[in-house]
Amino acid sequence: MYKVDFHTHSVASPDGGIKPEEYVLALENGTLDYIAITDHNTVKLALELHDSLGEHIIVGEEIASTQGEIVGLYLVEPIRSGMNALATARAITAQGGLVYIPHPLETVRKGVTRETLDVLAKEIDIVEIHNGRAVVQNRGPQAATWARMSGKAMAASSDAHGARGLGSTYTMLPEPPNVKTLVTSLAQAHYVLNRPSLRSLLYPKYHRARKKMGRQ
Repeated sequence: MYKVDFHTHSVASPDGGIKPEEYVLALENGTLDYIAITDHNTVKLALELHDSLGEHIIVGEEIASTQGEIVGLYLVEPIRSGMNALATARAITAQGGLVYIPHPLETVRKGVTRETLDVLAKEIDIVEIHNGRAVVQNRGPQAATWARMSGKAMAASSDAHGARGLGSTYTMLPEPPNVKTLVTSLAQAHYVLNRPSLRSLLYPKYHRARKKMGRQ
């Protein structure tokens, strides 16, 4: 089985703090086998690490649409923010990528609504039903119900914004993931769900504050 995290944030995100060397270490020590770097509105660091680490790094982006955040996986170039959800999803598909919905139905974070899920139904490839940072508000069960009723693949991811979050919540797959087989492979997935530490939950606020003060 292969340990895969589809949703993480590096130092390239305004609220992220995972350094390139920390991704390397997580792969080398077996914490994870494949990691998607899904920074906010950029793929720069993800592309750089993919060049050096190959397919063990999945190039992603968490894109701010006007109707909530949408992740593109297996991207080759950035997708601009500020489009509506349907245009964003179609831009992901146009690149040959996969449309992944992070923390759906949440209101404390920028999750898409049920109405938007219905609008996007034909475009969605994967729904995140377990988010490692969904503690204050956990809409995972409702998201899982929608995904099952809509026949969508499901996944668990850490949404880690710091190195301590890596390996906390992830998906186990029977085969190495790739853009062609991932959706089918997720039908046989198992989920590892560990309670996040308080520090990992506070990483986004911590990193935003540090960067505003000019500290990395």
